[in-house]
Formats: sequence, C-alpha cells, structure tokens
Amino acid sequence: MKVADYVLDRIRQWGVHRVYAYPGDGINGMLGAFDRAKGDPEFIQPRHEEMGAFMACAHAKFTGEVGCCMATSGPGAVHLLNGLYDAKLDHQPVVAIVGQQKRISQGTHYQQEIALENLFSDVSEFVQICMHPAQVRHVIDRAFKTALTTRSVATIIIPEDIQEEKAEPAPPKTHGAVYSSVGWTAAAAARRSRVAGGG
Repeated sequence: MKVADYVLDRIRQWGVHRVYAYPGDGINGMLGAFDRAKGDPEFIQPRHEEMGAFMACAHAKFTGEVGCCMATSGPGAVHLLNGLYDAKLDHQPVVAIVGQQKRISQGTHYQQEIALENLFSDVSEFVQICMHPAQVRHVIDRAFKTALTTRSVATIIIPEDIQEEKAEPAPPKTHGAVYSSVGWTAAAAARRSRVAGGG
C-alpha cells in the first residue's frame, strides 16, 4: 500500500466518502489511489479548485460532516483559498489536502513551488506538511480533530514523492514517534477546551 492509498483509507475512517478534487501533477499519486479505491471515497471533480473548496464547505453545512477538498500544488492550491475562507468565516469543518513538489526540489524555486504552509496559515487552524510516511497518520488525525473542535479549516500538504512511498500505517516504536487514533466527540472536545482555558 502506498501513502496515497493510506491517506484515502484514513479519511474514509473519519467518515469522508466524497472528496471535491481537481487533478494536477502535484497529486498524481493521490489520483492513482482514487482509481484503486473504486469509488470510496468518491472523486468529485468540480470545474476548478475554487469551486471544489466551496463544495466541501457546502457539504459540511448541509450534512454536518467534515467537508474534504483536494488540489495540486502551486496555482491549484491558491485557488482553494476563497472556498476555504468561506468555511472559516462560516465556522464549518473542512479538511484540505494539497500536493507539493518533491522534497528534493523544495527550496529551489522549482516549477510551481510556493510556500504552502505560509499560504494556508491564516485560513487554517492547523496546517502541516508530511515529510515522512510514518507522519501521515497523526497529521490526518490531528487535522480532522482540529477541524471538528474549532469548526474551521485544517490543511494537509503531501509532497508528490511522499504520496508514492510505501505507507507506514503504524509509526515505528521509537523515541519521537507519535501515535493517534480515529475518533472525536463534542463532549470530550469541550472538556479539553475548558481545561486549556482554565474555565
């Protein structure tokens, strides 16, 4: 199983059965995984990335579920912003999954490389780039928990080469490894919020 396959499996465990996504080179690995997923989650292609983000927000508004959208790196990622700001300002849980150039080319001004963490930092309550296959599990889990708890946007950035690597569904049993699980309840989130805020 590749990381891209694991990503789709993990978001499916979080209740995502449709992703509003527009194809591009930066998510080629994910596109292959959608083909292998045989329709669950379903790949719903809008006319452009901006519409995909708006559709994910509308999905959250009308179903009460987390909306999920996906786009390639560079300009595709930029186009998500209008729809994601709609989700942020209307307090809707949306997870955006975005491609990025291969790790080896980052920092070289490679084609369509932009600083995605900076780009999404204002619209997202959580934004993280996955730099290792074993990191993917807890980044996805934290993104969904953050989106649900804060009723806002969380963004996951996955470089193209990471998408194609062999998945590591369970992090290694070593110092520094982080473990997480699928699951969230509103009551538990409220308790954590009160404890953190001293209320």
